[in-house]
Amino acid sequence: MKIIDVICSAGRTGFYFDDQKAIINGAGHDGFMYVGEPETEGFTAIRLPGESISVMLILENGEIAHGDCAAVQYSGAGGRGPLFLAKDFIPLIEGEVRDYLLGKETAEFKDLAEEVDHFTLEGKRLHTAIRYGLTQALLDAAAKSNRLTMAEVVAKEYGTGVALNRIPIFAQSGDDRYNNADKMIIKGTDVMPHALINNVKEKLGEKGEILLSYVEWLRDRVLKYRSSEDYSPIFHIDVYGTIGRIFNQDLDKMADYLKTLEEAAKPFLLRIEGPMDRGDRTLQMEALRDLTALLDERKIQVELVADEWCNTYEDVVYFADNKSGHMIQVKTPDLGGVNNSIKAILYCKEKGVGAYLGGTCNETNRSAEICTNIAMACGAKQVLAKPGMGVDEGYMIVNNEMNRVLALHNRRK
Repeated sequence: MKIIDVICSAGRTGFYFDDQKAIINGAGHDGFMYVGEPETEGFTAIRLPGESISVMLILENGEIAHGDCAAVQYSGAGGRGPLFLAKDFIPLIEGEVRDYLLGKETAEFKDLAEEVDHFTLEGKRLHTAIRYGLTQALLDAAAKSNRLTMAEVVAKEYGTGVALNRIPIFAQSGDDRYNNADKMIIKGTDVMPHALINNVKEKLGEKGEILLSYVEWLRDRVLKYRSSEDYSPIFHIDVYGTIGRIFNQDLDKMADYLKTLEEAAKPFLLRIEGPMDRGDRTLQMEALRDLTALLDERKIQVELVADEWCNTYEDVVYFADNKSGHMIQVKTPDLGGVNNSIKAILYCKEKGVGAYLGGTCNETNRSAEICTNIAMACGAKQVLAKPGMGVDEGYMIVNNEMNRVLALHNRRK
């Protein structure tokens, strides 16, 4: 089916744009507000409401395929693009981009997604958020054209060879890391709690003592309240480079501390995302590569997850080739077109590196549903419950979409 029109609507995301640089440098809190001056270009305050754009493709049979353009919570940080504000980009999508898309045949996703993802205006590719939303809509259009789920389209066109099954869901707590952990335990969440450890003084501790205490609490909480002994979640904690900061990037000291966290987490497996942030792609790759090797050498059973400075498909390839981390987060909005997220997961699997289809709390229900289809089709090791930080909403969206896809697929089987 061909595209006969393109319509946009401005939207809100499930969370906020936050100035990561200001937060890491010690911005204070006043309730849910951050206090202080923004430090990243484009921010008029440290916390801003997240924005999205729904892109609706009107197909020639009258059906509507849609996806949502969205950018990550920490826009402008770690080598990412600038803030994504709807008013700045709707005219572009409904203008030059619409003209380009009119008449395009949508029955096949892969080639058209690559074409759209590399489309340029005045020599520049479109903002990653636009490419993200447009290709979501194209995947939905291909599914409607073929009367298949989006997962089935991906599995077929990319030859993933994956049997569609449930994927472990990773929920994120935001700053309410105690109450939200309880929600995760009640729901039997596979991977938890993220915990948002993005500040040394308030959340990690100058010697790591605050995080250590939290891991001990989390272990005891699961053991006390889990519904059965079969429930054994993976503890996945994002520390935003703060461990590297308190140990002055000394890998041996970092490894010693991670060993302490490993012992505190037992009997549960521990993953640590972003243990350091070296402020540069190459330095980050090398530091994470060397710390990963050191943990393996010392048989410390903590899995490291690459995130910062691993933003594009090319970055994922670079980190995977160098074994920089036991797992790589494919941070979907940062990669632009969802075709890149598909390729990234498959590349990580080929290299024997864990592929985590992530993204950000600052997305929408639509982008979460489409990412769920992709994670299932590619056999990702885990998928992020998104959007938001409230646990229940994001978990519901991803879990329910997963079950819908399986029910439809099984009916056809």
